[in-house]
Amino acid sequence: MDPESRASRPTLADVAERAGVSQSTASLAFSGSGPVSDATRERVLQAAAELDYAGPDPRAQSLRRGRSGIVGAVVGGRIRDSFRDPVMVQTLDGLAEELGAVGAGLLLLNDAEDGVARLGTAPMDGVVLIGCSPLLDDTVRLLTRRGMPVVSIEGHEGLKVPDVGVDNRGGTREVAEHLASLGHRDVALVALQFDESRVRGVLRPEWEASATVVPMVERLAGARDVFPQLVSIVTGGSSLEEGRIAGHTLLDVDAADRPTAIIAQSDLLAAGVIRAAEELGITVPAELSVTGFDGIRVEGLDYDLTTVWQPSREKGAAAGRAIVEMIEGGDPVPESFGVRFHRGATTAAPVREARA
Repeated sequence: MDPESRASRPTLADVAERAGVSQSTASLAFSGSGPVSDATRERVLQAAAELDYAGPDPRAQSLRRGRSGIVGAVVGGRIRDSFRDPVMVQTLDGLAEELGAVGAGLLLLNDAEDGVARLGTAPMDGVVLIGCSPLLDDTVRLLTRRGMPVVSIEGHEGLKVPDVGVDNRGGTREVAEHLASLGHRDVALVALQFDESRVRGVLRPEWEASATVVPMVERLAGARDVFPQLVSIVTGGSSLEEGRIAGHTLLDVDAADRPTAIIAQSDLLAAGVIRAAEELGITVPAELSVTGFDGIRVEGLDYDLTTVWQPSREKGAAAGRAIVEMIEGGDPVPESFGVRFHRGATTAAPVREARA
């Protein structure tokens, strides 16, 4: 915009003069707060309309408040991958809607090197950490040095920040109990990543000891509550392709050595396991039972998946309320949501006896 255009732009002082009120009264009329009568507010808004004045400059408002009006959200891995995960999309939707209700914006960052670097300098009033990020500890330390309000979604207690969680362990335990009631004993688990390395393979004790991804740890514990010795395959993250790779690892063996049921730690992983079974000619659920976790609709999955539904949007909204409360100087309490078991059409009684 050229200098002449900027000079001709109406100001709040112009509006106040036309409405016959002080500039402070005009400002209160726009904010919707303070002791301003309805008649005065209407007069100010009418003057603004006549002058084509859109309202106070939000940048100036932010400077006066000492805030940016922006809340950061840190996700694990590449942001484009996050938008392929319906759970992440629903969580971000809930977060964005809650922030939008108070006029705040949302800045998406990832936990890669460039994203962490931006966390040290980006103008933000607070940060919400999505718990599947394996670098939560490092991120919290950085933000704490900045004096930044922080809320986590499915973070661990050691972070010492307000957290929003779900009953991962209880939900997975219910799935495992369902499989046990059907007669399954040879059960395997396809797990989420356990840390930032995103390595794949049979879960090793040292990997488990260093695991930082809370949903992985808690859902593993729920499965072990029922099947203490189950084999666990770690994936590089929650995606259909990662589930397919893990499915081939477990299923592309002699029939006698295959599990009769697989507990996947997400619905996307479960869909990938089912795809692997189809590629190997294994029928679900007649020859293999498969369960998931999340309760989402997976594109291309023509099964009513046995799974655990979690309130992803509500998690995001709760985190939004908590971070707003912290920015305003409050001290929000941790919040945890229940989950709901859904018996679909991907589980049935095993067709062979358990291995000795």
